[in-house]
Amino acid sequence: MPKGIYPVPNPTNEPIKSYGPGSPEKAALKAAVAELRNQEIDIPMYIGAEQVTTENKVRMSPPYDHKHTLGYFNRGDAGHVEQAINAALGAKEDWQNLPWEHRASIFLKAADLIAGPYRAKINAATMLGQSKNAFQAEIDAACELIDFLRFNVHFMTQVYATQPNSDAGMWNRLEYRPLEGFVFAITPFNFTAIAGNLSAAPAMMGNTVVWKPADTQVYSAQVIMEVFREAGLPDGVINLIYTDGPEAGEVVFNHPDFAGLHFTGSTAVFQHLWKTIGENISKYRTYPRIVGETGGKDFIIAHKSANPKAVATGIVRGAFEFQGQKCSAASRAYIPQNIWDDVKNYVTEDLASITVGSPENFSNFVNAVIDERAFDKISGYIDQVKASDLAEIIAGGGYDKSKGYFIEPTVIVTKDPMFTTMCEEIFGPVITIYVYHPEHFEEALELVDKTSGYALTGAIFSDDRYAIDLATKKLVNAAGNFYINDKPTGAVVGQQPFGGARGSGTNDKAGSVLNLLRWVSPRTIKETFNSPQDYRYPFLSEE
Repeated sequence: MPKGIYPVPNPTNEPIKSYGPGSPEKAALKAAVAELRNQEIDIPMYIGAEQVTTENKVRMSPPYDHKHTLGYFNRGDAGHVEQAINAALGAKEDWQNLPWEHRASIFLKAADLIAGPYRAKINAATMLGQSKNAFQAEIDAACELIDFLRFNVHFMTQVYATQPNSDAGMWNRLEYRPLEGFVFAITPFNFTAIAGNLSAAPAMMGNTVVWKPADTQVYSAQVIMEVFREAGLPDGVINLIYTDGPEAGEVVFNHPDFAGLHFTGSTAVFQHLWKTIGENISKYRTYPRIVGETGGKDFIIAHKSANPKAVATGIVRGAFEFQGQKCSAASRAYIPQNIWDDVKNYVTEDLASITVGSPENFSNFVNAVIDERAFDKISGYIDQVKASDLAEIIAGGGYDKSKGYFIEPTVIVTKDPMFTTMCEEIFGPVITIYVYHPEHFEEALELVDKTSGYALTGAIFSDDRYAIDLATKKLVNAAGNFYINDKPTGAVVGQQPFGGARGSGTNDKAGSVLNLLRWVSPRTIKETFNSPQDYRYPFLSEE
């Protein structure tokens, strides 16, 4: 445990590179994409000191060019899960006893590696494997992951420096122990940075980790692990496995040393895992920490005073960046009638200029959705709208999976505020708009609050401060991240700690000190310098 708190580099957010015409970063990124695309790699699991391969090879391909093969990853089984747990537990004592500044140094070095020699590679892997354009890859795989690593070191020192008061003759202190057991990290496809943070944050606090990424993110997860290893992360601290989810869960959630779950994924899966943990609670050595961020049905609501162009830009960026596959992406909007015609014209004008295609072509704003399952689900919602009398598509609505899983940015307008696409999470480039009477703003706020069981992100557009105040209060529980006159996406580490409540998760705020506190178990120590020698207190007298 820490013997002292020393100054650490003051974190600042990593500058976003522009990838403008003729820029050196654009040339480097294009070269990295070409180099990776022309390789077929075999990605092992990382368990303890071993790089484990199996006979079960799973093909990886770009979502925008699914006939092309990037390589294969090695599918593990229950035995590999056991092996990973044993490796984590075997590494635990040395890792938790390593002075905190040495743990911090490893992750600070990892951040510098991503900022420098690995920047093009991790962005290229994210473009190829997850179909992100250059800008979306840059703000995720490079900048956000760098920020998570650097700011978490800063937050870690804040945790350790928080100590109790001591009266004369005694010394009280808090020892921030890692959890007793191992942490299981389950990470999603949509953010490379989330994958890195969900495994690294518990490890930074002295825990050892079993990490299972989404199959569709393994390609960039491998680069994260490469960075961690080059930064000096000891074997067994983070163990990267590619197993079937239920098979892994059967082993992990029945293990007595399971101590924590760090999760980002679907609400249904998270609720199932929580239920499983509850049913197995008597098996565990300690009560496991459960930290999860799940889905969202994120909203934009405009007041009659709002700037129509700002609203339209919020819709286009908030709904269609990364094909609407951000947990925070806007998927429902409430627009007053008095500005609707202008908002509609601006949105359709913007969408007419947007091209859909491969991220290797830097002129494409929208790329492919992640896989065929997602494509079929999203296109199914679009088909429902086409067959309905309660809604119409005013932009987009086309889709094609012959080469890649491409879906046009789609704008739906509905007469029914409870229409299916206003209520259900779609997780694709689709937004549904309900036009309301401009004098019924408060009623519209009630609709926003009651329509969805999620509460992740939302935005209010208004030039009326009383309306902003009303929305902020009425929607106090409707979003964990609430934006005023901005799109509901793009939380920055150290600036907008991220997380929501209700059906959207435990709201433990990734990118803040709050998340790190979940990965420690404090021990209070009181030391008395002059121990009492008599049990009697002064009140024990007949006088």
